[in-house]
Amino acid sequence: MTEVVEKAKLAKSAAPRLGLLTTAQKNDALLRMADILLANQASIIAANQEDLERGRHNGLSTSLLDRLALNEARIVAMAEGLQQIVELPDPIGDTLEQFTRPNGLRIEKVRVPLGVIGMIYEARPNVTVDAAGLCLKTGNAVVLRGGSSAISSNEQIVALLHEALRGSDIPEEALQLITDPNRSSVDEMLKLNGLIDVLIPRGGHSLIQNVVKNATVPVIETGAGICHTFIDQSAKSELALPIVLNAKVQRPSVCNAMETMLVHEAYAAEHLAAIAKAFTEAGVELRGCAKARQLVPTIKEAGDADWDTEYGDYTLNVRVVSGLDEAMAHIQAHGTMHSECILTEDAAHAARFLQEVDAAAVYHNASTRFTDGFEFGFGAEIGISTQKLHARGPMGLPALTSSKYRIYGDGQIRG
Repeated sequence: MTEVVEKAKLAKSAAPRLGLLTTAQKNDALLRMADILLANQASIIAANQEDLERGRHNGLSTSLLDRLALNEARIVAMAEGLQQIVELPDPIGDTLEQFTRPNGLRIEKVRVPLGVIGMIYEARPNVTVDAAGLCLKTGNAVVLRGGSSAISSNEQIVALLHEALRGSDIPEEALQLITDPNRSSVDEMLKLNGLIDVLIPRGGHSLIQNVVKNATVPVIETGAGICHTFIDQSAKSELALPIVLNAKVQRPSVCNAMETMLVHEAYAAEHLAAIAKAFTEAGVELRGCAKARQLVPTIKEAGDADWDTEYGDYTLNVRVVSGLDEAMAHIQAHGTMHSECILTEDAAHAARFLQEVDAAAVYHNASTRFTDGFEFGFGAEIGISTQKLHARGPMGLPALTSSKYRIYGDGQIRG
């Protein structure tokens, strides 16, 4: 029996017991998990240093190393995420609908756990904690398969979480980590129908597409983030510049970072040079269309492939457009339905953008970096869904539930 099958079976065996626990029992376990992370920051950082050293040796990019890195602030944020999950309402058992049929049957629809969730993700070890907390709070067992670049961090984190669970009512078997670094372990998870109820991939385009195209287990797709910000003619310059800088520079390696900036031609004529200077000073390489390069000759030429690239790094596309319609057409052609933003003082333009742009999150005068479960008040997120079935956008607790009907009768039979 392979490690994947063995651990999936352990998770499957724990799921029914986990689904019967009270909110208080689950919250107690989550608080224990948060406490043990805070009490063992040094050992987590030491394990993370092993991953970082290995990553540098293997030539990981700066952005991937940033995704991988843990420090005291990030560990505190992981623990705070668990504490926030404790404060959130437990959706399990919530009544979604109830009604009585003419024949007297009383029907109610209630939230229930999905069962066993398989998480496949890359270099961010904080996902290990987020996924564990969200899954356990919703009564789901979870099988984690993180990227090989974060294996030391993930092993240390899960060892600590298991220690915390041993003092709680949540069975330790409900949280499993696959340590086999070979891609075959991922391929095996994709076919574990009957042991894993749903898969959630979280990472780059190639990882997600591999899962979506090859899995026989149902998949909740979390998409790549080719996010745009459109600076309309009426945008306030004192508002626009800080927002676009934040959307790109604050943490360029994440999926809600801006990859393309669209600028109204009238606004660009007056302000693009200053914006480009600010990005250059922040270390961002700009690639642009012919109009952008005519206004700012230091901008490099953007190729056709650039508009469809999620850089996850200090590279930004710039396109000058004639107005709102051309901006929305560009987003429709090149966006990934993740996060899109308009900066404008024109209420009608804002309303059109928010109504017509097809994305999981659409913004008016705010950075796309807010597309995040923590920022939305979900405590953490299992991922950001860009699909349209079951869940969309940052997925908090309700997104990790299914439902079932309970039917109460007093002898009814169907004629």
